[in-house]
Amino acid sequence: MVDHTELPYRPCVGIMLINAEGRIFAGQRLDSTVEAWQMPQGGIDEGEEAEAAAVRELFEETGVRADLVDILARSKEEHFYDLPDDMIGRIWKGKYRGQRQIWFLMRFKGSDADINIE
Repeated sequence: MVDHTELPYRPCVGIMLINAEGRIFAGQRLDSTVEAWQMPQGGIDEGEEAEAAAVRELFEETGVRADLVDILARSKEEHFYDLPDDMIGRIWKGKYRGQRQIWFLMRFKGSDADINIE
């Protein structure tokens, strides 16, 4: 077994997007051939603030513009997870052992027509 404890965690944000009815958005991953549903998330670029990354990632993954959301909350602490050993060399070119995530709760003020996942 390879020791990956020397590798850093990838800085990341996650978004829980809720609509006026309290429903949460989760999307099927486009890069998966099996069911793989998740909330919008992605990496924080070097020098980027977490909130800016969350708004950017939300737009990149759903097409939802910043003016269509209100940020309601932010996690107090980062949440860490490790990749399974067999995935470390395949994801992110083996640079990271997992992710450290800051989560945001956002209220979606738009309609289904404002979501574009293609």
